[in-house]
Amino acid sequence: MDFPITEIGQTLAWLSAISDGQGKGTTRTLYSPSWLKAQNELRERFEALGLSCSFDAIGNLYATLEGAERPDETIATGSHVDTVVSGGRLDGQLGIVGGYLAVKKLRETYGRPKRNLQVISLAEEEGSRFPYVFWGSKNIFGLADWKDVENIADADGVRFVDAMRGCGFDFPKENRPRTDIRAFIELHIEQGNFLEREGGTVGVVTSIVGQKRYNIVLKGESNHAGTTLMRYRRDTVQCFARIVDASIEKAKKRDEFLVLTFGKVVPSPNAVNVVPGETLFTMDCRHTDERLLREFTAEVEQDMRRIAGEMGIGIEIDNWMNEKPVPMDGAIASLIEDVCGEQKLDYRKMHSGAGHDAQIFAAHVPTGMIFVPSIAGISHNPAEDTGLDDIRAGITVLSETLRRLAY
Repeated sequence: MDFPITEIGQTLAWLSAISDGQGKGTTRTLYSPSWLKAQNELRERFEALGLSCSFDAIGNLYATLEGAERPDETIATGSHVDTVVSGGRLDGQLGIVGGYLAVKKLRETYGRPKRNLQVISLAEEEGSRFPYVFWGSKNIFGLADWKDVENIADADGVRFVDAMRGCGFDFPKENRPRTDIRAFIELHIEQGNFLEREGGTVGVVTSIVGQKRYNIVLKGESNHAGTTLMRYRRDTVQCFARIVDASIEKAKKRDEFLVLTFGKVVPSPNAVNVVPGETLFTMDCRHTDERLLREFTAEVEQDMRRIAGEMGIGIEIDNWMNEKPVPMDGAIASLIEDVCGEQKLDYRKMHSGAGHDAQIFAAHVPTGMIFVPSIAGISHNPAEDTGLDDIRAGITVLSETLRRLAY
């Protein structure tokens, strides 16, 4: 099936232009005016194709080409419609546009499928406006705890509940999971540079990494920078530096796919002439092997305590996130590989180093992910981009995968 480059470019340009931001990039956060506009305009486009459309209670949009033989079974695709602030034109929305173009072509070419074929524009994944992630996909499977969002607000003090109800949505009357979905396929940009460096046109995702995130506080002693001799100092920045150096060197030696990041760093009192007596920092560690991830981070925690003890510095370690690795369905991944081979596309089997809605679906239904290369590995940035030929290849693979599953 042929997907015209012009149509792909125009459709992406239309959706990415729906933004609340005034500068570069797309800003379309959950329950914002641009979010509501995008969902409503997507509904209009899907209905123009002859698909039946509906919103669920919290604002997920479902566009369905109804099955002729098994209307109680659904093959689904899609992604999230929300963006980060000043984000790119592909993250999330590529999966929706790809689904739209794929179902459009399938309907024109083959008519009605045997099973329902559905594109889902998920309400939220990013957590950019409110401190909550995967609101859309978690609600599909009855996983969202509404108490977690009842009292949260955005940076401007707007309550989650008020923003939701202002868009015409509300908590579901029943927390009932969907049981009709037989498979879910998500098309997404890689958001890294593996495919570009390896020369692959398509990535067949085999798993999504597990993540462990930490807030760590070092407590030493603030003192005069000029009068406190080096041997008398309890300098938490020096301790932090030793921890970072030792931990990253250990990560480099352990496994090529293990990644370790020290991000936010807040020394206190953060003054030019005071020895920093307290430093807060974050640590993020990811890998596809749960046991390796658990064992490595346990070693790093032990090393941090040892280094702090040697320097007479107190340490508090808060491991506040523990997300397990999520494998994609083996049969779905093999099907996507077969499609790539049939289309004579150069593909790579790979894992995802970022989280995606697919990881929520994968715990409940057979799930697969298709990646296309990100130019220079850039994402969450107005410079985020993928060549249109690569996008066309990804949509082609998505379309044929959906055809085999639904028709």
